[in-house]
Amino acid sequence: MSFLASAQALVFFALSALVLGMCAYAVVDAARRPAGAFTAAGKRTKNFWLVVLGIAAAVAFASLGGIGFLAIIAAVAAGVYLADVKPAITPY
Repeated sequence: MSFLASAQALVFFALSALVLGMCAYAVVDAARRPAGAFTAAGKRTKNFWLVVLGIAAAVAFASLGGIGFLAIIAAVAAGVYLADVKPAITPY
């Protein structure tokens, strides 16, 4: 049973590291984009996304090693940015 527990812990750590990486990538990407691109694409402001993604990255870092409810919310925030906002602002 010890092998199964350690395998489960490894999977949880890998998933939480993936969430942290996704959040960190989203923060860096949002910081590199010009502020005008967000409003030109009809999205929320750059500062809004930087705050949301910064909080998401902090939560993902705090929950490293386990996937909790807040880590899932952090993943959703980064996912919304990467799937909806980033493609809309990329041409700018």
